[in-house]
Amino acid sequence: MNLTLLILLFCGLTLAQDVHENVTEKTETQPFFPSDMCDLHREVGAMKERLAALENRLKDSEKLIEDLKSKEKSDIIFSAATVGSGSFGPFNIDTTLVYQTVMTNIGNAYNQHTGVFATPVSGTYYFTFFYHAGGVHPANLVLYKNDQIVARTYDYSTQQDPSDNGGNAVILQLQKGDQVFVRMGANSHIWAHEHITTFSGFLIH
Repeated sequence: MNLTLLILLFCGLTLAQDVHENVTEKTETQPFFPSDMCDLHREVGAMKERLAALENRLKDSEKLIEDLKSKEKSDIIFSAATVGSGSFGPFNIDTTLVYQTVMTNIGNAYNQHTGVFATPVSGTYYFTFFYHAGGVHPANLVLYKNDQIVARTYDYSTQQDPSDNGGNAVILQLQKGDQVFVRMGANSHIWAHEHITTFSGFLIH
């Protein structure tokens, strides 16, 4: 009986030693943190740095594009004058003035055949219009934004004053496609020759 017990104890100790050696061997052949994980971590960090650099370059490019667009917007300027041999009018209806002599038309927004300035880009614009007229008939010029009156200049007829000059100016907030033009009121007139009746404008911002 004692011999049998000793044999069983010996076998148990041998089995336990074999299990311990097997576990130790497996632990030594399978590292807890492989070296390729370090390489992967470094690659991810490098990719993040490159991505951040690309994002900064993209922001710089977008700002440059906006600056170029802003510069392009600023180049909208026109100035034109009426042409003729003397008095233009009076007529019995309101008449759009067509300033056919164009001195400046940067951006080509003013149409010398219709007298209409068509807003090419939204922004803040400055407009002026001046006239010279005789005193026998009244002078009545009105600046329109689409169908809305935005400025006017007027001179009454008189027998004592042979001629008069007048004008007005305005700053307008316009949207792309808005039309700006000058109409001469019914039964009024202006002098159309020698560049003395003019219409001008430009984009401020």
